[in-house]
Amino acid sequence: MELIVDERGSFIGKHQGRLRVTKDNERQKEVPIMHLRQVIIAGSGIAISSDAIRACSEEGIPIHFISSNGTPRASLYSAGLTGTVLTRRAQLRAYDGPAGVALARAFTLGKLGNQANLLRYVAKNRKGTAPEIYELLMATAAEVVDYQVAVERLHGETVDEIRDALMGIEGRYAARYWQAIGALIPPALNWPGRETRGASDPFNQVLNYGYGVLYGQIEHAIVLAGLDPYAGLLHADRPGKPSLVLDLIEEFRQAVVDRTLLGQVTRGWQIGREEDGRLDQPTRERIATKVLERLETTEPYEGKRQPLRHILQCQARHIATYVRGERESYTPFIMGW
Repeated sequence: MELIVDERGSFIGKHQGRLRVTKDNERQKEVPIMHLRQVIIAGSGIAISSDAIRACSEEGIPIHFISSNGTPRASLYSAGLTGTVLTRRAQLRAYDGPAGVALARAFTLGKLGNQANLLRYVAKNRKGTAPEIYELLMATAAEVVDYQVAVERLHGETVDEIRDALMGIEGRYAARYWQAIGALIPPALNWPGRETRGASDPFNQVLNYGYGVLYGQIEHAIVLAGLDPYAGLLHADRPGKPSLVLDLIEEFRQAVVDRTLLGQVTRGWQIGREEDGRLDQPTRERIATKVLERLETTEPYEGKRQPLRHILQCQARHIATYVRGERESYTPFIMGW
């Protein structure tokens, strides 16, 4: 169970083994702590008591803070979860050797594979009803092979030697992917193409908010695996930039967020926005709910169907065992279609 609080003026407190949300002294919702998996605080003007924070910490329940447009702000974890040392030392050493090169290449291949498979997935039901769109989607998916080969051919002693080339390959196919996705987005949404920060059109805002929700789940999995979320490989180091979160999220954007929210808008979901153009509260809550629900659904993984949330955690642990030398290779997660 997740507790999502995104209404300005709300207060989260602890009451007899429960987290209680109130506003203007009126109870809004109440959740048993023993059944709680995480707390997501979205937006500003929301308060939480020290007793509630301590209760979550004692039970290993993360508290994620995101802005009203989905930008991750902070996460609170139990101090015991961030006390690992051996895995983090191995993670830092990997940056300057072949393990770092292999991981950066795998993250890129994972994203390419998932983009292509999502295009194939959404094309399936359009072969008879929209043959031109079907052909566009399948042709774009087939193009991924050239990009995958280009990634496989890259060689270097350290990730610094191949990062720019990897990002260039990823960026070129991303442009093709979003061009194909644009054919599915209802014209009423005025899709301008993919935009991240500062997006003013509704579907980009929806995607960005969905990625913000997924970000917290990725970071939590990384912390639980004993890794440092700020020591990435594919994404360059910068102060305050959680590079490893940005690395691993590449394997899950399409399976968790793109597929879920694209399905919502193509089925006629009306995106609600405030007068200033930002997503309204019911829309933000729906995005978070749908993304978290998607994490509970299953995908083929290691010989059987498993929940995406479990797959996400396993991938983080596989990174940890790989950098420690306990696993021969790291294989990215690629969704079925």
